[in-house]
Amino acid sequence: MFGVGFGVGLGLSWGMNLGLTPAGLGFRMPAEWEVHSGTWLTWPRPEGISFPDKYETVPDVYAELIKALVQVESVHINVWNAEKEAWVRGLLSERGTPLDRVSFHHFPAYEPWCRDHGPIFLVRDRAGVRERAVVDWDYNAWGGKYPPYDLDDAVPRHVAALRGLPLYSPGMILEGGSIEVNGAGTLLTTEACLLNPNRNPNLNREQIEQQLRDYLGVRHILWLGDGIVGDDTDGHIDDIARFTDATTVVTVVEDDPSDANYALLQENLDRLETMKDQDGNPLRIVSLPTPGVVEYDGQRLPASYANFYIANRCVLVPTYRHANDAKALEVLRPLFPGKKVIGIDSTELIWGLGSFHCISQQEPAGGRLPLSE
Repeated sequence: MFGVGFGVGLGLSWGMNLGLTPAGLGFRMPAEWEVHSGTWLTWPRPEGISFPDKYETVPDVYAELIKALVQVESVHINVWNAEKEAWVRGLLSERGTPLDRVSFHHFPAYEPWCRDHGPIFLVRDRAGVRERAVVDWDYNAWGGKYPPYDLDDAVPRHVAALRGLPLYSPGMILEGGSIEVNGAGTLLTTEACLLNPNRNPNLNREQIEQQLRDYLGVRHILWLGDGIVGDDTDGHIDDIARFTDATTVVTVVEDDPSDANYALLQENLDRLETMKDQDGNPLRIVSLPTPGVVEYDGQRLPASYANFYIANRCVLVPTYRHANDAKALEVLRPLFPGKKVIGIDSTELIWGLGSFHCISQQEPAGGRLPLSE
């Protein structure tokens, strides 16, 4: 602990003056399809606010997701305490989920959205070895909407200490669901989220872009506009557009002109069709349908097929008991050659206003190159 903390503290005070940001040290945020050592999840609490009056249906969705994940990689679950760990172990066992690749960590968080409060890992390749680090962005529950969030904000520090990895703290609020990278230097995000004054009112667009370059190792930043209706994150990118390889972006498009999502998704599509990657090459754009209007208790929910999670050898896609479920899977399958594209019912989970990408955070593999799944 002393060695990690001392090294990081020295780097951020003295080293920053020498340009030794993570990017300056050769680190970058890898693409989600690069080899994982595992996936991090935070188990939801019945006392939490994410699933009002509907928590009892959510654990089974987690069990189904974990059952698919453990076939291809390790799963790390943050739980509130030992009592909750025992309960989750029992549930997973009852649902037929093998536990040999599941690890539990008592890193408590109030809510389960690990994409946003969890660690963002960086990698660099030196002397035939992939080294890793963690970026600890500040977290304020999407603009201070759902306090308290101090425990959630602390999760990256716990994980970095567990792994013995360098920890970099930019001092800027950022959620993992608000950014999407191709691993080659390009980052995709939205103006609605990153420029929202409830995140970093003291930073302008240029300053935010510089922080992304310095701490994620990207060179080229692309901005879309608004997120989809019902998204309480102020427009996270992982509900509207995702890289599927270094040059391909799949983006959500609504076919019904009367739908509230139609115009905003069309504007994002129009922007994407003019955009280029870090090397000046046009992006390949693929359209993904929406599941139409998904509601619960009169509230429109941010249901999106773009909220898929790319794991080792598989892609887990949320479905919503809609006719477009099959069409969405057909669109995605050719985009992930060598990976099995699996649809899992997310109808109960989306009541919390997020799906599989929102609840997960990948941990890239480290060690001797080349890496293999």
